This record gives sequence, C-alpha cells and structure tokens, in this order.
Amino acid sequence: MGGARLLPWSRRGQPGSQSAAGRAVVMATPSVRAAHALVDGDLTPLPQPQGSRASREGLGSRAPRDPRRGPIPWAPGMNRKKLQKLTDTLTKNCKHFNKFEVNCLIRLFYNLVGGVERQGLIIGLDRNAFRNILHVTFGMTDDMIMDRVFRAFDKDNDGCVNVSEWVHGLSLFLRGSLEEKMKYCFEVFDLNGDGFISKEEMFHMLKNSLLKQPTEEDPDEGIKDLVEITLKKMDHDHDGKLSFADYELAVRKETLLLEAFGPCLPDPKSQMEFEAQVFKDPNEFNDM
Repeated sequence: MGGARLLPWSRRGQPGSQSAAGRAVVMATPSVRAAHALVDGDLTPLPQPQGSRASREGLGSRAPRDPRRGPIPWAPGMNRKKLQKLTDTLTKNCKHFNKFEVNCLIRLFYNLVGGVERQGLIIGLDRNAFRNILHVTFGMTDDMIMDRVFRAFDKDNDGCVNVSEWVHGLSLFLRGSLEEKMKYCFEVFDLNGDGFISKEEMFHMLKNSLLKQPTEEDPDEGIKDLVEITLKKMDHDHDGKLSFADYELAVRKETLLLEAFGPCLPDPKSQMEFEAQVFKDPNEFNDM
C-alpha cells in the first residue's frame, strides 16, 4: 500500500511530515477493506492551528514547493491522453470549475495518493488522509465535523474519496451557491442522517465551542443553555428539533447561521490561498 503525499506544510509554516494518519487507501477486496478498517482508528485531537489557514509553500510534493516552480506535476502513471479524457468527463458534470481547474485538481489528487487506478483496484483518500488535508489546508480542528465532511464527500460510502468525489466535492466546498452550501451544511450537522438536527446532536457539536471552567459544578449546563438559545432562534415550527426547512429559513434571514454548529466550509482567505496554489499556469494546459 503506497503512502499518500500530504500537503507539505504544517499550520506553523514548517514542512509537514507523513504519518500513518495520512495514508491513501487502495481497496481491492472485502478482506483488504476490512483489514484497513481495523487499523483506521480515530485521530487524536488536533491542536488549535495558528496563523493563516494555508501556507504559501505549494502543493503535491514531499518537500515544500516554491510557487515559482510552476504547476503541479503530471499524475503518476497517467499519460496526457488519459488525463485529458478524465478531465473532459469530470468537467461535463462540474458546475463551478472550468476545464483547466478540473485538470489541476485531478493532478493534485493523484499526486496526493501517489498513483492512479489499475484494473481491480480503487484508489483514493481514506478518512484519516482526508482529515489531515482539512486540518492542514483549511484549518479545521473539530474531529466530529471533519468526519462528517468526509462523509459528505464520500458519496458512495466506500470509505475513500475517489477522484470524481474529490473534484465534485471541492466544487461545492469552495464555490457552491448558498442553496448548495445549505444542503451540504445540513447534511454535515445531521449526524444520524434522519433528516433533523436534534438537541442531542446540537449538544455534541457545540460542546467544543465553550471553554469549561474548572470550578463549574455542571460544565455541560452552559452547553445546554446554548442549545436552547439556538432552538429558540432557529426552530420555527417549535417541535424541539431542526428540519431543513427550519434551518434554511434561519440561514436566509441571517447567513452567519450557515455554520451555526461548527466550521465545515473554508474561510475566504484559505479558499483564496488554496486556489492560488492549485490553479497555476493555464498556458501549459492550453499547449496540451
């Protein structure tokens, strides 16, 4: 099993390192998938990042890249003809990226996983590798939210994000309309997938947002109060839980409520820095 090439920086501006939590997964048989699941444990809580959400040292290399060095290298094991065909296929159903941008994202994906699909094998980013990208590139630190973002990308629920899910997921993640982002965020926050955000789900998501004081007799009391305040603000039909209709109405009145239960989208600065690093040198693409 080959190692994924992680984004090569840390949140403090130092070169990143590859770890067991950041490997790509190559899945071929149920036994391989089961074996991987046994070792695919939870990450330890990530430290709160400092400074800018994305470094300027570049993408897709084991060592930090100088942005002046040009675009991301060709996908390992994929010739230009195959890359062009895949680019054409994914661009047809991609709402927010043009052909050049899709091409760049494909090359980044295969550089991250270190290879391309072969007959009988599916290659992609497993949960831990994907979480590392969310943390290092977009500054996310909440384990529960990162897991939910992974599930939102992994549309076929096979335990890895493939190249199609990568491109189409980033299309919404980076450039989605308000309507698309509302559906995505609600899916992230609906932890059990029953179509509602319950009090219990709100509690689990909000408990990381409050600092607990050592002197508090019941440190969860403040979280419960916050849940009640949130319900009063967003539960328009007063049934004690949030439907998508409740959530949509609240967000349309106040867009800051889009990520009311945790950051699951990139902030504008990290989005801009990511795109500036990935979408480089369209002239080379035009010369293909």
